[in-house]
Amino acid sequence: MKKIKSSRMKVLVLNSGSSSVKYQLFNGSNKKSLVQGKISNIGTDEAEIWLKRDKGNAVKFTKSILNHELAIRQILDSLLNKKTGFIKDVSEIFAVGHRVVHGGEFFSQPTIITDEVLARIEECSQLAPLHNPAQIKGIQACQKLLQGVPEVAVFDTAFHQTIHRETYLYGIPYAYYEKYKIRRYGFHGTSHYYVARQASKLDGRPIQKLKIITCHLGNGSSLAAVKHGKCIDTSMGFTPLEGLIMGTRSGDIDCSAVFYLMRQENLTIDQADSILNKESGLKGLSNNSNDMLKIIEHSKKGDEQSQVAFDAFCYRIKKYVGAYTAAMNGLDVLVFTAGIGENSPPVRAKVCDELDFLGIKLSNLVNNQTIGVEKMISKDESPVKVWVIPTNEELVIAEQTLNVIYSDVKQEG
Repeated sequence: MKKIKSSRMKVLVLNSGSSSVKYQLFNGSNKKSLVQGKISNIGTDEAEIWLKRDKGNAVKFTKSILNHELAIRQILDSLLNKKTGFIKDVSEIFAVGHRVVHGGEFFSQPTIITDEVLARIEECSQLAPLHNPAQIKGIQACQKLLQGVPEVAVFDTAFHQTIHRETYLYGIPYAYYEKYKIRRYGFHGTSHYYVARQASKLDGRPIQKLKIITCHLGNGSSLAAVKHGKCIDTSMGFTPLEGLIMGTRSGDIDCSAVFYLMRQENLTIDQADSILNKESGLKGLSNNSNDMLKIIEHSKKGDEQSQVAFDAFCYRIKKYVGAYTAAMNGLDVLVFTAGIGENSPPVRAKVCDELDFLGIKLSNLVNNQTIGVEKMISKDESPVKVWVIPTNEELVIAEQTLNVIYSDVKQEG
């Protein structure tokens, strides 16, 4: 294996959105986050730039950034800055790891980006039109600005590629799967992967012996059934719309109800799509907000619609927990993560209420005291352990990027 200088062991992790880029710089030797930041409102003269060094104060300012290439250039400038950065030269960046939302059936593992891989990612853009095109822009910007630096794509869908055919196929003519690849893909895979393995470490038992349900609850929410280290089912489907009630997404709905609504309201396909993805979920049910904190506050003040939204959100999660316990023939660990999962004791309590028949015994005292930290919130005698585990998708991307690069270097050596 080729020797790599320790000074050139920093990994840049990028998550490119349609008008934003989030990033973190990691020390490749110890996986420590050195700098993190975000550029928002790309394409305007007032793009918002936020960054923070490890244990340092956050820096915020605005600047004209009209495209993703200029955003990546700004990130590199910030990393080189004596006050805000952590590198003296871009040659210290050993590799770049990109979050890519959709890998279709092409990718079940992190992959070094080549022209062929980039073409496949572009092919998957029709399955994720809001995400993949932006991530392609981020990749292309790095190819131009960091020539010769290897780049790795880490796919949100990859962790779910172990789902069996009878689970991922829909009950529609098989020809449509063959022609258009309409099937369950699942998302949030990097988060589910991380918290499932972290739960195994905290539990003290190998993941190959555990049955785990991971609940990624945020504005976008999904569950995954992880049996013996492999995902066997997940709540999101062909798109992130299926499954749980979310911030603005409807989740599961009878397709005929959508057709009926379109006829009654004379809606176009795009209008119906917008209603289901942007006006539904907590926002639609509460007639108020997609913010769970606000919904809980309003429900405490007697707002009936907010209470309905809260109850419906929690009920859908509970239903999936029961279904996935049946699918795995048991449950050892239940994990809550992401914005709501990590920071909302009322949601966790409501989900776990009356699940004692599954072996879930929540400690109300510990649950109410746990906000955004790694903590077991079940009673010691609970057969099923319940954990709050903050997710760390960027760390996973950094680790998997290094693993892919090392593997490639070994093969070359």
